[in-house]
Order: sequence, then C-alpha cells, then structure tokens
Amino acid sequence: QVQLEESGGGSVQAGGSLRLSCAASGRTFSIATMGWYRQAPEKERELVARIRWSGGSIDYGDSVKGRFTISRDSAKNTVYLQMTSLKPEDMAIYYCNLFSYAVGRDYWGQGTQVTVSS
Repeated sequence: QVQLEESGGGSVQAGGSLRLSCAASGRTFSIATMGWYRQAPEKERELVARIRWSGGSIDYGDSVKGRFTISRDSAKNTVYLQMTSLKPEDMAIYYCNLFSYAVGRDYWGQGTQVTVSS
C-alpha cells in the first residue's frame, strides 16, 4: 500500500501564490508518476501536473502552463506544486496522485482545498 500526505492548501487572493506538498510512504519503490489533479464543484477531475519518476519528464494541464511548477525530492518521495499568479478559476480541491507500475493502479491523497478570491 501507498499513503499520500498532502499539505499546503489554503486561501489566497488572485495573483498570489501557494505551494503544495505531497509525501508518499509505504510501497514507494515502484513509483511511475506522481503529480496533482484538481476538481472544482460540478467539474471533472483534471490533470494539473505530473512528473515521471524515472527521467523526470513533466506534463502540465494547459490552463496552468507558465504559472505552476512541479518538482520533486526523490530521496523523500515528495512532490511539490508551486502555484503562482493564481486565478479564481484555479479554486478547487487538489489531489495528490501516485501511479504504481508494480500494481498498476493509482493512489490518491485526501485532497487539499485551494481557495482563490478575486
């Protein structure tokens, strides 16, 4: 099993910044990707950013390119999401995600709320 512990959500005014962290524990030897998804009310969950553990290549959702940066600390099995120039439309619950190649499944964090006021 894998456990994901998220931190760093909160409230900010438009144009501000927040940093999210997600630490993985448990069976972390088979991480394929780690990243962040978000879900706003009445909308589908969407990719924000993810990083491939081997090689470090990164994917970003179109709406956050140029504003959000994902990074990792492999030794700590932790990913970070630096969010800048936040907009009200970024407001959502942000979920940490880990995909394990050993078991072929996703693991999800409990979610952290990001609120952006205009």
